[in-house]
Amino acid sequence: MRKFNIRKVLDGLTAVSSAASASSAAQQQQAGNRESEIQETLQSEHFQLCKTVRHGFPYQPSALAFDPVQKILAIGTQTGALRLFGRPGVECYCQHDSGAAVIQLQFLINEGALVSALADDTLHLWNLRQKRPAILHSLKFNRERITFCHLPFQSKWLYVGTERGNIHIVNVESFTLSGYVIMWNKAIELSSKSHPGPIVHISDNPMDEGKLLIGFESGTVVLWDLKSKKADYRYSHDEAIHSVAWHHEGKQFICSHSDGTLTIWNVKSPTKPFQTITPHGKQLKDGKKPEPCKPILKVEYKTTRAGEPFIILSGGLSYDTVGRRPCLTVMHGKSTAVLEMDYSIVDFLTLCETPYPNDFQEPYAVVVLLEKDLVLIDLAQNGYPIFENPYPLTIHESPVTCCEYFADCPVDLIPALYSVGARQKRQGYSKKEWPISGGNWGLITQSYPEIIITGHADGSIKFWDASAITLQVLYKLKTAKVFEKSRNKDDRPNTDIVDEDPYAIQIISWCPESRMLCIAGVSAHVIIYRFSKQEVTTEVIPMLEVRLLYEINDIESPDGEQVPPLPTPGTGSNPQSIVPQSHPSTSSSSSDGLRDNVPCLKVKNSPLKQSPGYQIELVIQLVWVSGEPPQQITSLAVNSAYGLVVFGNCNGIAMVDYLQKTVLLNLGTIELYGSNDPYRREPRSPRKTRQPSGAGLCDINEGTMVPEDRCKSPTSAKMSRKLSLPTELKPDLDVKDNSFSRSRSSSVTSIDKESREAISALHFCETFTRKADTSPSPCLWVGTTLGTVLVIVLNLPPGGEQRLLQPVIVSPSGTILRLKGAILRMAFLDTTGSLVSPAHEPWREHNIPEDKDEKDKSKKRRPVSVSPSSSQEISENQYAVICSEKQAKVISLPSQNCIYKQNITETSFVLRGDIVSLSNSICLACFCANGHIMTFSLPSLRPLLDVYYLPLTNMRIARTFCFTNNGQALYLVSPTEIQRLTYSQETCENLQEMLGELFTPVETPEAPNRGFFKGLFGGGAQSLDREELFGESASGKASRSLAQHIPGPGGIEGVKGAASGVVGELARARLALDERGQKLGELEEKTAAMLYSADSFSKHAHEMMLKYKDKKWYQF
Repeated sequence: MRKFNIRKVLDGLTAVSSAASASSAAQQQQAGNRESEIQETLQSEHFQLCKTVRHGFPYQPSALAFDPVQKILAIGTQTGALRLFGRPGVECYCQHDSGAAVIQLQFLINEGALVSALADDTLHLWNLRQKRPAILHSLKFNRERITFCHLPFQSKWLYVGTERGNIHIVNVESFTLSGYVIMWNKAIELSSKSHPGPIVHISDNPMDEGKLLIGFESGTVVLWDLKSKKADYRYSHDEAIHSVAWHHEGKQFICSHSDGTLTIWNVKSPTKPFQTITPHGKQLKDGKKPEPCKPILKVEYKTTRAGEPFIILSGGLSYDTVGRRPCLTVMHGKSTAVLEMDYSIVDFLTLCETPYPNDFQEPYAVVVLLEKDLVLIDLAQNGYPIFENPYPLTIHESPVTCCEYFADCPVDLIPALYSVGARQKRQGYSKKEWPISGGNWGLITQSYPEIIITGHADGSIKFWDASAITLQVLYKLKTAKVFEKSRNKDDRPNTDIVDEDPYAIQIISWCPESRMLCIAGVSAHVIIYRFSKQEVTTEVIPMLEVRLLYEINDIESPDGEQVPPLPTPGTGSNPQSIVPQSHPSTSSSSSDGLRDNVPCLKVKNSPLKQSPGYQIELVIQLVWVSGEPPQQITSLAVNSAYGLVVFGNCNGIAMVDYLQKTVLLNLGTIELYGSNDPYRREPRSPRKTRQPSGAGLCDINEGTMVPEDRCKSPTSAKMSRKLSLPTELKPDLDVKDNSFSRSRSSSVTSIDKESREAISALHFCETFTRKADTSPSPCLWVGTTLGTVLVIVLNLPPGGEQRLLQPVIVSPSGTILRLKGAILRMAFLDTTGSLVSPAHEPWREHNIPEDKDEKDKSKKRRPVSVSPSSSQEISENQYAVICSEKQAKVISLPSQNCIYKQNITETSFVLRGDIVSLSNSICLACFCANGHIMTFSLPSLRPLLDVYYLPLTNMRIARTFCFTNNGQALYLVSPTEIQRLTYSQETCENLQEMLGELFTPVETPEAPNRGFFKGLFGGGAQSLDREELFGESASGKASRSLAQHIPGPGGIEGVKGAASGVVGELARARLALDERGQKLGELEEKTAAMLYSADSFSKHAHEMMLKYKDKKWYQF
C-alpha cells in the first residue's frame, strides 16, 4: 500500500505532468500544506486489459454446423468470426486472423474439433477441448478455390471440392493433402464438351462409404467409385444444382435446382429422375410444366421409422410472390407447411436423433440461421412451433443508439426487473427443452449484480442482467407509446426534426438506488419514469413544454404578449419560461408564419394504461422558437433526493422540478456566466433557417445505404454524454490534431464559432459551492464544450408535504473553473479520498396509499448520501475530479485550488471518461479516440495503465463505450454484438475459471444394428479402408505447390494473444495448459496436440477392429 502525501505534491507533479507552470506549483504547495494525507492503494499491477465475452447475434453470418453428439452449434461470419453455442450461458467467440468470410464449417463429431473453410481458400482445424478454442493446423490452397467440404462421420479424411471441379482429400490429423485426386474431366462423360462447373456437393453413400456422390453446379451429378477410381453412374439435368441430399438407405437422393424444382433420383436409374416436384409452382392444365420458381437453395431429406420422410427446403417461392417474406418449407407426407421468416435465410440444419447417416434419421428440430436471427423449429409438435431462444440474440431488435453499464448494483434490482419483465414474454413457444444443450458452465467467481441498459432507435430501452459474464434480458420499456404515431409518411407532423426514428434514445440517466429513470430522445424530448410493481391507468399524461432560448432580446410570441424575461442570477423567484400545460399548445406558427411554440412530437391525449415496471412521471419537450427547431439534448441528469431533472443543449440549460411539475431554470449558456464570460460574447437572435436534419442515431444498419450524416449530432456538440465532438467550437484546438474526423454538420459553421457552447456534463452533488463556504450544500455542477465548469446553488424546501408546496430556489454561484477541451465527467471525493455519491432517495412503491405511520416516516425521511464520511465538520474539505476531452484536474474545495493536473492526450481526445471503483479504491478510466485505454489514480492522477486497444473506426464504438465499477467495460463491437472487456488484473486471472467448457466427454451412440439377413445378403452399410486408398503408400504425395501447410499456434500457448486481444504481451502462461490439464513445454506443445489428435483416431480404429474381430463371415 502506497501512502501519498500531498505535501510532496511537487515531486509527484514532475512525474505526472511536466506541463504545470511554476505559479500553479507554488499555489498547489500552499494548498498542500493544509491538506491531510490520503492513502492511495491502487498500483499499476492491479490493472490488465483483456476481452472477456462477446454477446449478441453474430454479425453477417455465413455458415452453420451442429455436433449432434456434443450438442454444440457453430456459426461462422463474413468477417471471419466463429461463435460457438452450447447450453444457455455457454458461449464462445473466436476469430480467424485473416478476417476472410467463413464459407463452411464441419464438426469432427464428438471429437472436440471443428474444421472451418474460408473464402481465402484456407482450411483450419480448431481445438474445442479448451476454454478458448484455437487453431491446431491450417492449410492454404494456392491454385484452386474451395467451394465445398465434406467430412464423413468417424473419418479422418476430409473431401475438399473446388471451383475447377476437382476433389482433393485432406488428412485432418496431420492436415496434409493425400495424393488421391478426383479430376473433373475423369468424373464427367468424355463426350461432354463443356466444363461441369464448380463442385456444389460431396457426400458418400450412407450404405457404401466407397461410393462418393459429386454434384457439379451445371446440373451433372456423378457417383464415383473410390476404389476403382471411375464413375459408376452419371445423372444429367438441364437446371443448375444448389444442393443434394441422400435418403438414409442409399438407394435414392434428391437435388434442388435453380428453377425451383426438386428431382428425386434412383441411384441405379441415371437416365431420368424418378420424380420431379415443384413445391411452390402453380400446376397448369393440359399437363404443361409448372411455371418456374425462385431457386431452392438447400434441401434436406430426413426419414422417420414411423411415418413419411421429411423434405425440408429453403427458397423456391414463385416469382409472383413479390414482397413475400423468406420461407422455410417443410413437406411431410401430403402436408406442406410454409414457415415465414423475418429475415433472409442464410442456412439451415435439421437436428436428428442419430449421428449415423445410414440409420432412420428421426428429425426433431430445424435450426434456421437468418441474416439477423437464429430460429429453432420443433418438428415433433403440430403447427411446428418455435423454441423460445435462451441466448441474448435480440440486442439489435432495433438498432442500439446508446448504452450504459452498472456494476455492483443494489441486490434487489435484478429480481424486481425480472418480475416485471416476466409478464412481457410471448406465448405459444414449444413446450420442449432447448435442444442445443452441450458444454458446462464455468465457476461463478464474481457475485455482484451487473446491469446493462441499451437504448434503441425505436425508442425502446432494454435492461439486461449481465452478472458473471452472462447476459439475459430482464425488461423492455417502450418510450414511444406516450406519443401519437403517424399512420403514414404524409400524415407526419411538419414539426419533425429528424427524417427517421423520431423516438430514438440519445441519453440514459438512471439512479439504481431510487430506480428513477430519465431518458433524452432525438426529438428534443425528455421523459422521467418511476418504477412501480402496480398497474396504473394515467388519465392525463403530465407534460411540460420548454422554450430553451438562445437569445436575450425579446421575441414576439404568437398572441402578441412578451415572453417573460429570463431571471437574473440570484433572483429568488420560481422562474418559468411558460405556464405548464397538460397538453401541447395548439398554436403552430407565429405572426410571420414561422413554426413557434410547438414540440416535435404529439403526446397522446387519451388515458394510458401503464403495466408494472417503469411508468411515466413527466414528459418534457423543447419547442420550436420562431421557425428554429429545438436543438438536440446533449446532457442529462436526474436526482431522486432533490426531485430534479436537468438537461442542456447547444442553446442552454433547463432544470425541472418533476415533483411540482415546474420549470425552475431556463438559461442560455452565455447567461450562466453572467458578467464573467471569458469570451465577451454578444447574445444574438437564433437563426431563421431550419438546420439540416439527419440527426438519427442509426449507423447500425451497415448493410444498407445510410446517409453518412445520419449518425452525427446536428448540434455538433455531444452525443449520449460519451461523444464530445465540438472541435469547430474550440478557438484553442487545431483540428489536424485528431485522428478521427469529427461531425461535419453544417449547423455549427453557419453561426459564430464561439457562440454555440453546449452543455456537455451535469452532476448533482452536495459540496462547497463558493470559496467562502464553510459547509457543503446541494448544488449542480455544469460542464460545457468550451471546458468551463459552472456551479448552480439549489435551495431546497424541507421534505414531506412542504416539498410539494414550497418552490425550489435556483441561483448561479459565480464559481467558474476552466479546463482544456469539452467537459466529460465530474465527481467528488471526501477527505479520505472516497467517492461521494450524489444523494438519493431509497425506492418505495408510490402507487399504494401510505398509512399515517408511513406518512410520518416519509416526512422525517432524509435523502441518503452514500458518502463514507459525514462532511459535517467545518475543517473537512472535498475534492472535485473533473475530466475533459484533453485533461483531468483534481480541485480542492472549498479553496478551489487545482492540486493535481494530468494532460491525458495532446494529439487525440478522450471519448469517454468515468470515475470508477476498483479493489476498494477509485480511479479515473479513459478511452481515447486514438484507441488507448488509460487509468489514473485518484486524487493524484498518477498514470496506472495505458494500453493501445482499438482505434476508433466508427461512431458506434464512440457512442456506446462505457466503463463501470470493478474493472468492467463494454462497447458495441458490431451492430448486433456487445463486446465486454476488463481492465482489472484480478478478473483477468479468474477469467479462465469463469468461462464455460464447450467439450464434455460423451459416449458416441452405438451404430445401428444391421440384422442377420441384411448382413448375409450384403444389404448393410459397406465400410471402406480409407487409409489404404488415401494414405501416402497407396496414393503417393500431393503436389507441394497445390497447398501449403501452416502449423497453428498449438491451440494452447498461441492462444495467449487471442485470449487477451490486443495485449498479447500480457497474456498469461496459465493458458498454456493443454486439454488434459498437463503443462507442456513450449517445444513439445505442437507435438503433444498432434499426438492427442492421432491417439483419439487410433482409439476409434482399435474399437472397430475389436468389434469385428470375432464376427463370422456372414456377419460382415
